[in-house]
Amino acid sequence: MVQHHNDDDDSDHNAAFASGNVHLITTKENWEEKLAEASKDGKIVIANFSATWCGPCKMIAPFYCELSEAHPSLMFLTVDVDELSVTTWLSAESHYLGQCPMDVNGLIRPATHSSSWDIKATPTFFFLRDGQQVDKLVGANKPELQKKITAILDSMTQCNK
Repeated sequence: MVQHHNDDDDSDHNAAFASGNVHLITTKENWEEKLAEASKDGKIVIANFSATWCGPCKMIAPFYCELSEAHPSLMFLTVDVDELSVTTWLSAESHYLGQCPMDVNGLIRPATHSSSWDIKATPTFFFLRDGQQVDKLVGANKPELQKKITAILDSMTQCNK
């Protein structure tokens, strides 16, 4: 049986997000393991919440991977809201993501209470130190993402002096 390549195949999108030094998070256990590893190693985590159907997510994925290769002192994660059963573990881990449940299609429902962790659009990038949010970027804004990473690296350099 011959399989034809489909340009809309999600596996290409997932492969792009998992290339470089980007870790694709597919389970709650992956998430907790990577946060614990980053905390132990003193790394700041950049967690990209994306979706396979999201055009801007697809557009920024190669740049995000390039950033992961250029900055090995940071941990880059991608949480694909279509791949992961987000509803299940977001509700259980609401302290990470601001009580922002999603429906079965990965679409975000309004948060029940306000929090700086709300995900209102994809992609949304969270910058975490020891599991706590230190910054956030909503949207596929390459210059702003680069600027925030540079600022975090500068703050790490200042702390190590």
